[in-house]
Amino acid sequence: MAEETIYLCNFRVSVDGDWLCLRELADVQLQVDDDDLVSPVLTPVSPDDGRDPKTIERANLLNICKLVIKELLDSSISQGRMLDDEHVPLQQFFVVLEHVLRHGIKPRKGILRDKKDFWCVLEMVEKLVPEASEISTSVRDMPHIKTPLGRARAWLRLATMQKTLADYFKVLMEKKDVVLSEFYDPGAMMVEDEGMVIAGLLVGLNVIDCNICVKEEDLDQPMGVIDFSLYLKDTRLHDQSPDEDSAEGKSKMATILDQKNYLEELNRHLNATVTNLQQKMETAQTTNALMKEDLAISKNAILSLQEENEILLAEKGSLLQDAQNKMESEIKTASASKQDIETERETYQTSRAGLDEMYGDMKKKLDDETHTRLDVEKELELQIGMKQEMEMALRILEKDIHEKQDTMISLRKQLEEIKTINLELYQKLQSCDQSLKHKTELVMKLEDKTTQLVTTLKDMEKRLKQADSDKMAAEETARKLGQVIADKDCKR
Repeated sequence: MAEETIYLCNFRVSVDGDWLCLRELADVQLQVDDDDLVSPVLTPVSPDDGRDPKTIERANLLNICKLVIKELLDSSISQGRMLDDEHVPLQQFFVVLEHVLRHGIKPRKGILRDKKDFWCVLEMVEKLVPEASEISTSVRDMPHIKTPLGRARAWLRLATMQKTLADYFKVLMEKKDVVLSEFYDPGAMMVEDEGMVIAGLLVGLNVIDCNICVKEEDLDQPMGVIDFSLYLKDTRLHDQSPDEDSAEGKSKMATILDQKNYLEELNRHLNATVTNLQQKMETAQTTNALMKEDLAISKNAILSLQEENEILLAEKGSLLQDAQNKMESEIKTASASKQDIETERETYQTSRAGLDEMYGDMKKKLDDETHTRLDVEKELELQIGMKQEMEMALRILEKDIHEKQDTMISLRKQLEEIKTINLELYQKLQSCDQSLKHKTELVMKLEDKTTQLVTTLKDMEKRLKQADSDKMAAEETARKLGQVIADKDCKR
């Protein structure tokens, strides 16, 4: 939207019937008759006239708006200074703008609220243009403004100072069928073609610098009245009077304004650069913090792996000790069984050799001993099977130990890799610290340059004030010389 703004610096606005004319200041001198000033503003309405009264009201408002904006531009160009809230054409401009916005607005129902206020219309700009939310928020936060009309007036003044009033009006005109039909009756100024003309007229105000103190002004007053006497005077004498400003003063003022605009643009560029550098510094700080967190996580992972390694070593030692104890106990049990069997065999042989005569009596005992032997052999077979199972368990245990050794080797390799990653992270951290120091030095240098530019801007402002004082002195000298010449003419 800012790219479509037209700056009318070298043009003067004049009213010719229902047309708005732009003429270059260097080529044409504006001449307006009394009839031309009266006719576009005050349109007589006869009872027999078939024209719609709303059409006549819109024409009157449009013409007076042309005259007010023309007078405001002329006074700004002639005075060559910033306009404040005590400037009469600027006050009349806001009064006319209020009448334009209030023309044909639908009444709002409410006991404690103005029946016809246009603050709700200006609030819609915030929804269409997000940049306007800053103005609306500032207006709502002003404690001394109590009424919707006061908020609307403050909004118009802030938008004029920011040179965005024409852009916001253009957005409203583009969306008038969707937005404004809710707030205005048919035939109102804002929903007809005259509203688009008003939006075009407001573009010329972008060349004016305004300094309006909104906080100290009473904006809750009733609706203002347009002072038509300011625009019904004979302005031919004013237009034909000689220009008292010298060419040198105008050239100096133009040079100073160009320098002021250049410094403002340079300041905006520097502010944007500083903002970008701050964002980059914040990004670097965030990256540094994330790298520190990753380093701490890696250290914790290394410590946990070391603890798991110690636990596995302890489990390995305990398993080996248990296996050795089981093998020793089984060997002792097997040796005791063999000794018992040998003892029984010797006893049996001795009994058989010494008691042959008792063979018949002892045969039964022999059978019993045979059965006992079979039982012992079965137990021996069971012990042998248990021994084989133990050997198998030992083999499985050895295999498990070998697998755990392989796991430990892989864990050691992972530990070495983690150490390598830790070293790389530490090197990256050092490089980030160096880049952060370098960027900090750049930011300090930029701050020094900004300070120098601010000092230069202050010097230029001092020169501007000096130029203003020189201009005033030159005007006073010209006035005195004119008075002296007049006195000499009188004496002649």
